[in-house]
Amino acid sequence: MALKRTNVYAEDGDLLLIKEAAARLGVPEAEIIREGIHRIALAHRVWDEPFVSDEETFDLGGPVGEDEIRTTVTQGYEERERRQHGDAA
Repeated sequence: MALKRTNVYAEDGDLLLIKEAAARLGVPEAEIIREGIHRIALAHRVWDEPFVSDEETFDLGGPVGEDEIRTTVTQGYEERERRQHGDAA
């Protein structure tokens, strides 16, 4: 990837956060800044074509109730706990 030099004005507080993050991660401040630029560029990207057309739909299984959400979240949490503690079935 070819890099180009540019000048950017930033607030002191943001620069301090970048400096702290770079020190904590053991990377150059420029790497943090480049990652931030890349992420915001992707977040504001406009695609030439829509992801789905107006005619396309997704069947997500209909309405989901509170009990189903609670059960699914609880199961996911319990599975993660088993994996983290080496008790995976």
